[in-house]
Amino acid sequence: MTIYDFKVKDAKGEEVSLSDYKGKVLLIVNTATGCGFTPQYDGLEKLYAEYNEKGFEILDFPCNQFGNQAPGTEEEIVSFCQLKFGTTFKQFAKIEVNGENEAPLYTYLKSQKKGIGGSKIKWNFTKFLVDREGNVVDRFGSTTTPAKIEGKIKELL
Repeated sequence: MTIYDFKVKDAKGEEVSLSDYKGKVLLIVNTATGCGFTPQYDGLEKLYAEYNEKGFEILDFPCNQFGNQAPGTEEEIVSFCQLKFGTTFKQFAKIEVNGENEAPLYTYLKSQKKGIGGSKIKWNFTKFLVDREGNVVDRFGSTTTPAKIEGKIKELL
């Protein structure tokens, strides 16, 4: 099994195969619109604007599991992010990243790169970096800003 075997729903409810992203460097992030880390959207958009044409994609998965910090519909979340942060990268349907209803993609990501204290996602804005071959090469906690990941992204591009 590889990351390319997964299918997810986008913010409009349409199924997307991650095989569509073969050959790209990916940053997969569980996000929230009402979190102390929400301003990281600025940094994520900056990375996307800088490196998208070189083969970089951000996959944004809103998650309401941590303190109800991603309320609202997918449409409301997309609108908020575009208006407040000018986001242009792909946003997906809300998911759960831990527990019995966790998305299979996150079960896989966590099995590939454990965090400090185990595989469980601790909070919003946990980031997984995936190379062009689909290998999960790194995992970053919420406090790691997008700017701190830029060097690793450049290496993979």
